[in-house]
Amino acid sequence: MRICMINWRDLAHPASGGAEVYTEQVLARWAAQGHDVTLVAAAVEGAPADEDVNGYHVVRRGSRLGVYGEARKWWQRHGRGRFDVVIDTTNTVPFFAHEWVDDGARVIGFFHQTAEEIWRYNAPFPVSVAGRYWFEPRWVGRYAGSPVIAVSDSTKAALNRFGVEDVTVVPEGFEPPAVPPNVVKESTPTLVFCARMVPYKRPQDVAEAVSIARQQMPDLKVWMIGGGPDLEKLRANAPDGVEYLGRVDEETKIELMARAHAHVATSIREGWGLVVSEAAAVGTPTISYDAPGLRDSTRAANGVLVPQDPLALAHWIPAVLPEWMKNPPAPMPYGGAHSWDVVAAEVLEAVDQHAVVPTPRRHRGVLRGPA
Repeated sequence: MRICMINWRDLAHPASGGAEVYTEQVLARWAAQGHDVTLVAAAVEGAPADEDVNGYHVVRRGSRLGVYGEARKWWQRHGRGRFDVVIDTTNTVPFFAHEWVDDGARVIGFFHQTAEEIWRYNAPFPVSVAGRYWFEPRWVGRYAGSPVIAVSDSTKAALNRFGVEDVTVVPEGFEPPAVPPNVVKESTPTLVFCARMVPYKRPQDVAEAVSIARQQMPDLKVWMIGGGPDLEKLRANAPDGVEYLGRVDEETKIELMARAHAHVATSIREGWGLVVSEAAAVGTPTISYDAPGLRDSTRAANGVLVPQDPLALAHWIPAVLPEWMKNPPAPMPYGGAHSWDVVAAEVLEAVDQHAVVPTPRRHRGVLRGPA
């Protein structure tokens, strides 16, 4: 097939993340199978506007917000009539390609997650309220009646609430370390947290829970891995047993994960929660908040879900940690996720089976606010 994917960033972007890794892994495999693949994304300083990467072609146009208009202009000038399928990836702000691709190419939406509660943490008032209760419901609702793929049941449920019903769930991918770290678990009860130090990841909840749990386990400690704008403030107020390590290299991160007895995750919302899979792949189970995305990855990795409250987390740490210290779980292949070969095959099957020939339209779909 001739496939065009639209995404706000490609892997060369300095702010690229898990969604861009997913895109690169899938597109490279499709290209290797003989498909003609193009990715349209935002411009990157110092990177060419057009470049071949791992067998597929990357088109870079526009800024963080300008990419949406530039992608449409590129399609009108250079894309129309060249592709069989367009995959429209939404990262909070959609491209709405299903409304302007008008040449008979099949269009399918792709959502890693919705924003919802994250608006409150990432945008100032009143933008946060308008984003959650006005803009996002209307943006997502415009995909009602169009085929969409998502990476977790949590994201599918969120899309359903917004009126998008034709949703196919595809697996999350992960590449475990080629050589597992040769380390032993710590001699004292040890947790690890790995995320950016930003409000919606709720690192402060972990620090509070550890402080409470130390009343029962006085030698409990947690390694807090990750950079971010709140790092220095959190570090300056770190209670006993809480150590902020900042950003570390990948090898160090995996080693610390393997040495810890449990990984904790407290995000308000994720698409999947890949860090849970990373921990499980080196034999470290997760205690996580029962939040969208995290519940999917934690269940797949045989971890423990707890209510979204530091007191609940503090209760469950001493309840499960002694057993995991005594009998550490074995490393789990792919940590509950899947190999990228499997992911690429299943996404392609979903695209092939569920994409439809679009009819140009301006339609708002069924408007349903968040639950």
